[in-house]
Amino acid sequence: MSFSHTDTASPAFSNTSTVADLIRRSAGRFSTDTAIEFGDRTWTYAELDAAVTAVARELLRLGAGKGDRIAAYGKNSDAYVLLYLGCARAGMIHVPVNFQLKHDELEYILDNAGAGIVFADADLVDAVASTQTGAATQVIDLASLVPVASADTIAPADDAEFSVVDTDIAQLLYTSGTTSAPKGAVMTHRALVHEYLSSLLALDFATTDRAVHALPLYHSAQMHVFLLPLLSIGAHNIIVPAPVPDQLLALFEEREINSFFAAPTVWVALANSPELETRNLDSLRKAYYGASIMPGPILDRLRARLPELGFFNCFGQSELGPLCTVLRPEDHDSHPGSAGRPVMFVETRVVDSAGEDVGPGQEGEMLYRSPQLCEGYWNRPDATAEAFDDGWFHSGDLVRVDVDGYVEVVDRVKDVINTGGVLVASRQVEDAIFELPQVAEVAVVGIADEKWIEAVSAFIVCKPDQGELSGEEVIAHVKTRLAGFKVPKRVDFVSELPKNSAGKILKRSLRES
Repeated sequence: MSFSHTDTASPAFSNTSTVADLIRRSAGRFSTDTAIEFGDRTWTYAELDAAVTAVARELLRLGAGKGDRIAAYGKNSDAYVLLYLGCARAGMIHVPVNFQLKHDELEYILDNAGAGIVFADADLVDAVASTQTGAATQVIDLASLVPVASADTIAPADDAEFSVVDTDIAQLLYTSGTTSAPKGAVMTHRALVHEYLSSLLALDFATTDRAVHALPLYHSAQMHVFLLPLLSIGAHNIIVPAPVPDQLLALFEEREINSFFAAPTVWVALANSPELETRNLDSLRKAYYGASIMPGPILDRLRARLPELGFFNCFGQSELGPLCTVLRPEDHDSHPGSAGRPVMFVETRVVDSAGEDVGPGQEGEMLYRSPQLCEGYWNRPDATAEAFDDGWFHSGDLVRVDVDGYVEVVDRVKDVINTGGVLVASRQVEDAIFELPQVAEVAVVGIADEKWIEAVSAFIVCKPDQGELSGEEVIAHVKTRLAGFKVPKRVDFVSELPKNSAGKILKRSLRES
């Protein structure tokens, strides 16, 4: 399956709901309330809606048309959000690009998407221009959208100005590429709006929420599970450039923040900060995590310090926008380690390697179907055909589901280690190693080995204040917890684990080390 845009006329007015329609409706209900803060700039809902219209018109003035791909290559800012929403209003396809990518990786996405315009942070403009694709496109400073959006007089859009319906493509959401080259999931307005509603219902969002958004907005979780759903119900959103632990804790106290999402690596840093004990964090009520498992000791420490704080484990993948399942606060004690149950618009199956459904508690691959699901992969008919079969999307996640529908993620199918012909789930080994008090972070992967096919290998980051730890001690500890074939054959101590900017550990890099 491949995708190309045709200029089929859309009706001037439609009863369908697009991403930008959500902002217009919020402006009608919460006109003077604060929608977004970034640095010293504040946008009310009425100002945000007008700014989105101004950005949409600017994109048209620059020569872009409906269906054109507009790339965003920058760190968190209000301008980043304005570009996404401006594309949505004008019917253009937003392409978020990881700001850490350079050279071939950056060129690959720009080329695959066919981006005609790239909006980049000022310090990233040269990186785009240096690629072969970037040299042939318009490269514009992302911050230049702020004065456009801040004009004193912005005429409201009428029904005939922009022709967008919910079956139009809103975004090419590139997968993180932790195991292979990124693929652009084709997300329609319809898919994203369904995902926003799933997030609202599963995560207890409220108009009274005061939320901080610190993870990268190019990442689907921060943008589509948190910021956009919260904007759709009139919440107060503070965007910060990056998740700096002590700065976050100060902000939580000073601004009486009640809602925060972060990858477990960020929660680990918050739990280890001395500021956790000294700051007044009584306002914080809803804590969200995802992308990887939360270490049990870290969760226990945070819950002991903040007993009124409820934790939500959010699990999913980009192709579904991304939220698929949620473990709610009341379920953390009864289902520890679970990813929860499917959200409203997600249906699941678990199948074995032959494609047959397995019973409760048995391991298999998770399959999804949902109105949140992408239409396929942009310019990748091979990958689309491989991932979709008979209306179901093959996730690549190895799971078990109990009789009550709670999902336990055993591992990524590609992260399961084949050692001596026996399969080992890397997460199980990681959980055992995490029990050691000296361990701050750990990743377990299979390294190619002539004898074992893949040798179970652990990469460990130690805490600086908990004393030394040896490989022999790690191996001895795992032997007391797991079968012998699951014990690491190799233990490496490293200063840090390779991660993408959303905090997900890049196991592919470790396998290649």
